[in-house]
Amino acid sequence: MVNAIKGLFISCDVPMAQFIINLNASMPASERFIVHMLDPTHMFVHPHVAEMIRSKIAEFRDQNSYEKPQ
Repeated sequence: MVNAIKGLFISCDVPMAQFIINLNASMPASERFIVHMLDPTHMFVHPHVAEMIRSKIAEFRDQNSYEKPQ
């Protein structure tokens, strides 16, 4: 019998994939969202976490952005 799971396919570079993997690992076991790692740059996650992943990535980018002082 086939088990099908609705999800979201993410394709990214290796550093961003590592960020998402670490984000997943920091969650409690009941809230982990990665369903399957396909390869180092592709993963399948639960669809309800899409906005949370986007916001965490945006927050990470904002923290690591350099603005030239005036």
